[in-house]
Amino acid sequence: MSKNEAAREAASETCENNEARGTLIDGEPAESISTHYDTRLPRLPWTRRAQIPLIAAVVYAMIRTLGPTLRYEVLGWQHADAVHASGKRIIWAFWHRIILPIVWWHRNRGVVVMNTTAFDGQWTRKVIEWLGFGTAQGSSSRGGLRGLAVMARRLAEGRDCAFTIDGPRGPRYVAKPGPVMLARKTGCPVMVFHIGVDRGKTFTRTWDHFLLPMPFARAVILFAPPIWVPEDADSTVLNAKHAEMQRELERVRDIAEEWFLLSEGEREKHRKEFGRSTR
Repeated sequence: MSKNEAAREAASETCENNEARGTLIDGEPAESISTHYDTRLPRLPWTRRAQIPLIAAVVYAMIRTLGPTLRYEVLGWQHADAVHASGKRIIWAFWHRIILPIVWWHRNRGVVVMNTTAFDGQWTRKVIEWLGFGTAQGSSSRGGLRGLAVMARRLAEGRDCAFTIDGPRGPRYVAKPGPVMLARKTGCPVMVFHIGVDRGKTFTRTWDHFLLPMPFARAVILFAPPIWVPEDADSTVLNAKHAEMQRELERVRDIAEEWFLLSEGEREKHRKEFGRSTR
């Protein structure tokens, strides 16, 4: 690389970093940033800013207390092993409802999660980073394209990425297109999953019907086979892959949510279909 090329690359990176902070090099506000690239933190009153570390600490303590009591049965993880063995990383997609049981089960593996810059996202970011995840700032409503660009770089660096696919604010159980777009760009597959528990509290007044497992609950995780998106996929193929992702998310959700109401024979059929995993 020539000195001029290196200088241009350094300048470009500096501009990107400054845009992500919401300032230009001279310190003036970067008001012209497109909504799709805008990852500036919203201006919050000091009372709200003070709440962020407090809420994060309480939620983290709750997860650290509850998590070790949960007992997981894992089905379909061999698909993930096969993708990783091929040299590819995985783009995970799951419903926002199950974020608590999955962040405990998959902690400390460096998975990069798309995270909104809104108030809820700011304390959530602290919690998931304390649990060993990475974050890419962005959402379907603001900063999404910049967040996808960060995720593409992390995948190239050898890290999995993940989306709470109906987040950050719903509609519940409606998948956003981000994972399919990222899969076309990177050549990495999308994998969807869901978790069901035998004892838990569903908060029906929350937009996502947030699931809080009870202590010592049994849980089942169902992983569907990978969804590959060709790098030359046109809009028709992208729409088809997005529809496939939506169907698979609904399928594993329905099975996992009903798991502990099924007979042992019905569960055994699903175990044969998905494949038991030792992890």
